[in-house]
Amino acid sequence: LLISGYRMRLGSSTDKKDSGRLHVDFAQARDDFYEWECKQRMLAREERHRRKMEEDRLRPPSPPAIMHYSEHEAALLAEKLKDDSKFSEAITVLLTWIERGEVNRRSANQFYSMVQSANSHVRRLMNEKAAHEQEMEQAKESFKNALTGILTQFEQIVAVFNASTRQKAWDHFSKAQRKNIDIWRKHSEELRNAHSEQLMGIRREEEMEMSDDDSGDNPSKKLRVDDSALAAQAYALKEENDSLRWQLDAYRNEVELLKQEKGQLFRTEESLTKDQQLQFLQQTMQGMQQQLLSIQEELNNKKSELEQAKEEQTHTQAMLKVLQEQLKSAKELAEINGHDESQANEINVLTVALVNQDREKNTEKRSPGLKSEKEALLIGIISTFLHVHPFGANIEYLWSYMQQLDSRISANEIEMLLMRLPRMFKQEFTGVGATLEKRWKFCAFEGIKTI
Repeated sequence: LLISGYRMRLGSSTDKKDSGRLHVDFAQARDDFYEWECKQRMLAREERHRRKMEEDRLRPPSPPAIMHYSEHEAALLAEKLKDDSKFSEAITVLLTWIERGEVNRRSANQFYSMVQSANSHVRRLMNEKAAHEQEMEQAKESFKNALTGILTQFEQIVAVFNASTRQKAWDHFSKAQRKNIDIWRKHSEELRNAHSEQLMGIRREEEMEMSDDDSGDNPSKKLRVDDSALAAQAYALKEENDSLRWQLDAYRNEVELLKQEKGQLFRTEESLTKDQQLQFLQQTMQGMQQQLLSIQEELNNKKSELEQAKEEQTHTQAMLKVLQEQLKSAKELAEINGHDESQANEINVLTVALVNQDREKNTEKRSPGLKSEKEALLIGIISTFLHVHPFGANIEYLWSYMQQLDSRISANEIEMLLMRLPRMFKQEFTGVGATLEKRWKFCAFEGIKTI
């Protein structure tokens, strides 16, 4: 390509036929392209043929054709059904014959004997299953014993690490050595815990299997635990107990080291929150005690009201007796004087009106009134304030508002006043735990409906 366009000459001849210019044609050479395509198609055909031969070689063989039923074939099939190695093949042939409809009145006895032979293999299959289950139990037991041995060695390794972290040995290691020992100890404890959880899971599964077997109908199916398994479990429990005791010693040593390094324990955020919760609970208890005292005062007032009501009842009964006597005398006079029955009814109505008037006077005397005009003023201001706070307000918020109006008033005085009027104000608790809060609400519109 580089010498395209150059002139050349053959030898020393100067003839025109021995000299000329070099020219490279960049067009596609189509003379051998068809031959190349034919070769490529031949290679593709050979590849397809080779792939088909490989697939045919790897394809599983087709199942043998099922022979047609005859008495001779039925006799051979009955012999095959009795042979354990040929049972699978023979049962397939028997199923095909039955599905084809070969069973008739003439061949029913032969088919019954073959079905009976197939049924006799059920016992063999159950025996094989029991043998496999026994092998599985033995494998589980060997795996559990091996896992117990591994766990024992892990416990010993962790015990070595825990002994190394004690102060009398720990102080002699360098900082890098301590770091490596700590990393190794944590890794060993993680592996030990994982193996322990796996072993405990196997034991839980065995316990569940034992409980399932105990709840069964047949008592002969109860699980029998070998002495070796019990001994292995006891040894594993002993090793777990020793490891827990070693961990406890290690934790005690760590606590002692922390005490020596820090000198004193600082209060954490959790302790602060616990103190705040305790203080808030104490305040709540004080509020509940005050509420209990107010309830006791109300109870005493109710008792006094009940006594007054009893006295009024006796007084009313006495008045009724007197009025009844007067009524009798009035009736007698009316009969003597010739009055009619309407006058007696008017006397009865007058008597009842007098009794009701007397009862209303007594109830007005019993109703507790406000001590002063200041209390009425406070009740009006508090009602207005709580009416615009539909979700209620705590006593501190209410007291801070009242302080702007009267600096001499106290929170206890406000709370006692609210407790004296349960039909106008009610107390509710909101929140849980540290967010517990007492709030007062205005409930006069609800209380007037119950009067």
